[in-house]
Parts: sequence; C-alpha cells; structure tokens
Amino acid sequence: MTRSTRRPSTRVAVIGAGMVGLSTAWFLQEAGVEVTVFDRSGVAAGSSWGNAGWLTSSLAAPLPEPAVLKYGLRAMFSPSSPLYIPPTADPRMLKWLAQFARNCAQSRRDKAMRAMLPLIQGALPAFDALEAGGVTARTRPAEPLTAAFRSPQDSRGLLDEFAHLKSTGRPVDFEILDGASARNAEPALTDKITRVVRFYGERFVDPAQYVRAIADSIRARGGLVVEEAEVRNIHPTRSGITVAGENYDSVVLAHGAWINRLARQAGVRQIVQAGRGYSFTIRMDQLPNGPIYFTKQKTVCTPLGDRVRIAGTMEFRDVTAPKDPRRIQSLVAQTRSLLHGAHLDDRQDEWVGARPCTADGLPLIGVGNDPRVYIAGGHGMWGIFLGPVSGRLLAEQMVTGRRPEELRAVDPLR
Repeated sequence: MTRSTRRPSTRVAVIGAGMVGLSTAWFLQEAGVEVTVFDRSGVAAGSSWGNAGWLTSSLAAPLPEPAVLKYGLRAMFSPSSPLYIPPTADPRMLKWLAQFARNCAQSRRDKAMRAMLPLIQGALPAFDALEAGGVTARTRPAEPLTAAFRSPQDSRGLLDEFAHLKSTGRPVDFEILDGASARNAEPALTDKITRVVRFYGERFVDPAQYVRAIADSIRARGGLVVEEAEVRNIHPTRSGITVAGENYDSVVLAHGAWINRLARQAGVRQIVQAGRGYSFTIRMDQLPNGPIYFTKQKTVCTPLGDRVRIAGTMEFRDVTAPKDPRRIQSLVAQTRSLLHGAHLDDRQDEWVGARPCTADGLPLIGVGNDPRVYIAGGHGMWGIFLGPVSGRLLAEQMVTGRRPEELRAVDPLR
C-alpha cells in the first residue's frame, strides 16, 4: 500500500445511490464507519437500473480499442449505429473524443487492460463478501454465457481477443459450436445463427434488485439513504466537509455521469462523458438458457424473471438529453432476425441510462487534492461488475489512510 492520506474517517457522506456508491457505503459500514448516502433521484435510478447486469471477467475491458476506429467515423454519426456520436460543437465533448481516439491505440489499451486486471480479479469475491455479510440478493451463474454469430468469420474478433487475454494471463474457458449444434445449444436463437461461442465461469444479476438489496442492508445496519436529495455543492470546513447542511469527516463522489462539477473541485482533470445505453424488456416464447451476446451487433440479452432485457448501444451525448427513440428501434432491428419467439413489438421498461466513461477507459478511484474528498466513478459499462470491488478498496483506503496497490493505476488525479 502507498500514498498515506489523513486520519481515518468515522462519519462519511456518499453522493450517489448506484452500485458504486452503495457498495462503498456498505464496506465502510463493515469497518464501523457511520454513512449517509444521498442521491438526486433514488436508489438504482441511474445507470444501475436498466443495465444488462453481466458480471463477466472474460469481457470486461476498457472501452477504447482499435476496432472502434476501424469501425469508421461515418458509421459513428449514424443514429442506427451501435456506437453513435451526434454532431456537436461542445468543446468539452470534442476534447474528450480526441483523447478517447488517442487511447484506442493497441499499446494504450494493453496498458489499460493491465491496470484494470486487479479490479477484475477482485470483482466476484467482492460480491461474495456482500452476500456473506447480509445482502439478500444473489448473483446467478451464467450457464453458460453465449456469444452468437451469423457466420464463423464474425467470431474471429472475439476469438482473437480471447487469445490475447490468454497471452496476458487471463485465459477464458470456452467452447465453439457450429451449425445445428449451435442452435440446439440455445433454442432461443434463429437459424440465422451458424456459430456460438459458449464461455463459462461468469455470472449475472438483476441490477436494480441487487442495488436495492445493498441499500436495504445499509439501512438495516443503521445507515441513512436519502433519496431525491441532489447535492450541488460540498463545503470544506476546519473540521470536515459540509454536505446538505451536515458536517462529515469525508465525502465520496460516486454520482456517475453527473460527477464532473464536484470532481473538478477536487482536482480531477479527467472528463467523465455520458456514454448512454438503451434497454427494454420483452416476452419470449422460450426464455434463453442464459445471457446471450450478439457481438457484431453489440447487443446483449439477459433473462430476468419471466422476461428478457435487450440492451446495448453506446451514445456519446449530454447526460440530460432526452431519450432518442431511434436508438430503441436500432436495438429492435439488430435483434429481430436473431431471436426466436421474441415479442419485440410488445416492449416494456424502455430506458436510457448514462454510463460514466473516461477517455482512457479506466475508472477514477481514490482521493482528490483535498484529503477529505474521495472519488469513485468513471466505470463506463462496468459499474455493476466493478462497483463492489471499487467500494471495497476505496473503503479500505479511507479507513486505513493508505492506498491499496490495486488503485494506483486508477488514481483520479492521474
């Protein structure tokens, strides 16, 4: 451990009641810290609500990658594209996009992958700790998780990625099935699918249900979760930090894509850009055996109860922009010929959520330039998966005054 901070915190305010903020609060409670969580809307009301809920070590990776640039700028400006960038003159957005493009170089991505690895390795054990400590929700095994392709050639990118992961010490347990065997393995797929790659050892959750269970556990142990309480300012004092009129030893900024303004006050130079994802739920004649990933279409399907959540797309747009119905229609079009018995015209729970994305694809976890202000954000698509381990490590830093080595590369002041 490195980088000593200040005396341990005994009373902490956490801003943000999503997976990251609530996990941080829960692990602080484990260490005997009194916590109050504030959220501008409510528990799991942001990007935690309509998330696909995948807990996948095999797929977790920084968002910038060479394939994004190969995809082509023309495609990125199409509303039907899986990755959509609306035309903009916003200088902060343009700066972020330039930095993002630079980080798509393979060498930079490899460096970011190495930096993310300790978080990935600690992700599932952190979920196990939550559940052993009283959180009533449970992760579910993906038995298996299926990546589906129209042709064997379409699977080449994923298999190349698995080979690259193996070379860096992250082997993936998978098998390849072709033709009728592929469709028999997952009856929810249509005959347009001629290859599947099934991988094992992964899990998934109902994200909103899981996040609410963490909030319930925090309340049951004496913590406060204050909803519909937007925190616009924090005020340093001689004795701590004032948040919503109350004095605390420390504050954690964990409010997703809304984090920029308060994070800048704490010395964070990295821009957190809203990478908005869309989802909806549908009925199916037969539920999938497990989660399905249409990698070419960048679309995922998660069985949740008696319905299936269809989720995907990445839209770099202002966090407050209204939902774009064209993005929902794009998801419908991408999956219509690939799922058998899917009632895509009878949709419920249409949703857009703002994933908090950094230009280098790494989260921001640690202390700011004021030793009483901590940051936990910028997880991009992986806030559900990496939220508990981020909270566990940040709580350790706040309680001990020393930064865990796993957080060195995700320093928010980098």
